[in-house]
Amino acid sequence: MAIEVQAARAPYACDPGASRGRLHPEPPSKGRSPFRRDCDRIIHSTAFRRLKHKTQVFVFDEGDHYRTRLTHTLEVAQIARALARSLALDEDLAEALALAHDLGHPPFGHAGERALDERLAAFGGFDHNAQTLRVVTALERHYPTFDGLNLTWETLEGLVKHNGPLTDRAGRPLERYRTHGIPETILQYAKLQDLQLWSFPGVEAQVAAVADDIAYDAHDIDDGLRADLFALDDIAALALPRKIVADIRAAYPCLEAGRLVHEFIRRLIGLLIEDVVAETGRRLAALAPASADAVRLADSAVAGFSLPIGEADREIKDFLKSHMYRHARVMRVMDEAASVVRDLFARYDADPEELPQEWRQGLGGFDDAARARRIADFIAGMTDRYALAEHARLFDSTPELR
Repeated sequence: MAIEVQAARAPYACDPGASRGRLHPEPPSKGRSPFRRDCDRIIHSTAFRRLKHKTQVFVFDEGDHYRTRLTHTLEVAQIARALARSLALDEDLAEALALAHDLGHPPFGHAGERALDERLAAFGGFDHNAQTLRVVTALERHYPTFDGLNLTWETLEGLVKHNGPLTDRAGRPLERYRTHGIPETILQYAKLQDLQLWSFPGVEAQVAAVADDIAYDAHDIDDGLRADLFALDDIAALALPRKIVADIRAAYPCLEAGRLVHEFIRRLIGLLIEDVVAETGRRLAALAPASADAVRLADSAVAGFSLPIGEADREIKDFLKSHMYRHARVMRVMDEAASVVRDLFARYDADPEELPQEWRQGLGGFDDAARARRIADFIAGMTDRYALAEHARLFDSTPELR
């Protein structure tokens, strides 16, 4: 039986043999590259297992067929590997970044994140990318000589810079960090291991971020259709979906609705992947980077959509925002979910004895900021159903979230 082997890496790919290493030195694995080892550590982590009961858009009570944070993560990993393979990148690093990119999400998706951000407003707020770094460098505690997973520099860099550089060369925050500054978790870790917050990440991290966009576009459409939040003809009012649906109906005029939707999602993913491969290849050819560091030092990202498909991507995201994420039914459930997180935070803050013993240990010696962060760490690690069970234990009335 033939065994698939990754083709030779491009000169601009991250080379596992030249990794900048781990914060805590370890002997190399006999049978795995450093990046493959990162993948395995992420998959075996507690935070990764919890993703199966964390909200993507719909909470677990709403049905078995909707994406969870775990199934979304696996879909992102599959797309990231496909992009990495086509561009001769390191597939293991792209997969590791995809597998870990959502480990910092609290229960109930962005609703839970907003609630924690409110409660931590006086202490730097809550940022799920920073929380992901916190999970993989401190909160996972399995190894005898260090906290965290001790991932490679390249994986940590890609997780922190999931959306690009955080600062300029002078250290001034960029984009969404201009208002509140760089999260303290990231700043503190950067003192231990410089992640070059001012540069772009390697190409593998960039394609993992685009893979996240592709998965959101395709699978949130699928879930929205399944939930009857909108109809296929509604999304087909947009130019790109309209062409795909028209092509399918021309080829299969009597195709049943379920198969039509599946074929639409399949073709949409394929088209977006092909566009990213072509556009990223064009940008790389123009830049002609001789190393992964040359990609990091570029003035702009090398991975992304072409201009026409980028506009189509924005149209799809705008559609999903108005027809799905801000749909009255979804907003009602998410508002109730956010109230669960707020209630839990307030209760633990007022009465730390309600926290499990290992989480309240030493809490009395913490200042207000450290105390709030410890409580947020505990809540952020909860699954949806554990958060609801805790709320039911502590309060007389708990919303059903459906």
